[in-house]
Amino acid sequence: MKVAVLAITKNGKKIGQRLTEAFPNMTLYSPKKLQGPESGIMWYDESTTQMAGELFTKYDGIVYLFSLGAVIRLIAPHLRDKKSDPAVIVIDDRLCFVISVLSGHLGGANALARKIAERMGATPVITTAADVNKTIAVDLVGRDLGWVIDDDVNVTRISAYMINQEPIGVFQDAGSKEWWPRPLPSNVTIYDTLESLTQSNSKGYLIITDRIMPDDIADKSVIYRPPSLVVGVGLHYNTTADTIQKGISQSLKKYNLCIKCIAKIASIEKPRPIQGIQDASDMLNVPLQLVDRGDLARIPIPNPSGVVEEFEGTPSVSEAAAILVSNGNLIVEKQKFPPDLTVAVARIL
Repeated sequence: MKVAVLAITKNGKKIGQRLTEAFPNMTLYSPKKLQGPESGIMWYDESTTQMAGELFTKYDGIVYLFSLGAVIRLIAPHLRDKKSDPAVIVIDDRLCFVISVLSGHLGGANALARKIAERMGATPVITTAADVNKTIAVDLVGRDLGWVIDDDVNVTRISAYMINQEPIGVFQDAGSKEWWPRPLPSNVTIYDTLESLTQSNSKGYLIITDRIMPDDIADKSVIYRPPSLVVGVGLHYNTTADTIQKGISQSLKKYNLCIKCIAKIASIEKPRPIQGIQDASDMLNVPLQLVDRGDLARIPIPNPSGVVEEFEGTPSVSEAAAILVSNGNLIVEKQKFPPDLTVAVARIL
């Protein structure tokens, strides 16, 4: 996180200097009327109201070293939503309390407040219900593992169920199992199958999957998308990014898989770069991994091709690349898109 620290008193300035010494990602701002011989401080002439607005749009987080009431008045005109507002922390003038004020979960203010308090010897003040009740924060599940929420329309409702200890069912068939330290809260039950989940008395579901869910299940769920799929691509030098994207989309749709779960695109390393696959990778915003033909040739695959072996030096590109890079299981065998594209998909174990 890129964090600004705003201090408007002499004491606050001293605390700000301690913070920037302890946290290299923090930058201290203070009005010019407090300017002294100190280095490393960004002095400003404009009003603190104006400066607060500027910082709100430039930084991932802001630490205000003055009263909570004043901070609320300063930031109120700039509030948008919890997805885009920066983390906001307030610290009193004696460094007694570190208060998480805004964007506690998604913006990281809670975690930042705890970190600052621990290092500075202060008391963190966290008021979000999931934290104080020591239960699952629905909007944070798997975030540190690279998971994304498919659609956040149900987050508030399922979070309320969680906090009020209503029965919550969990189903997972993809991604790491290490998303919550055991034991789970008493109102949360893991189910091995979708059938057992839907037949339970759960008021809401947490579903961790790379599959597309039926509407009746999705309506009761927060669905998390782990980066669990590797898409293998076999292609020619002149295969376009548009052709690759369409082939990938059609293959995933045919097998009921979510495009948000692609962790990597994998293919063969050719003597010269193929612009189409690099462009497709950029457009899908997933990394591209190219593999040596010798490594591909050693991978057992279900659909070897003599033609591919003749031209590429390996009996498979798409299937072998998906298996090798995922170190997992092939779940979509080679799909052909004449004249110059094949697509296969493997799931990371």
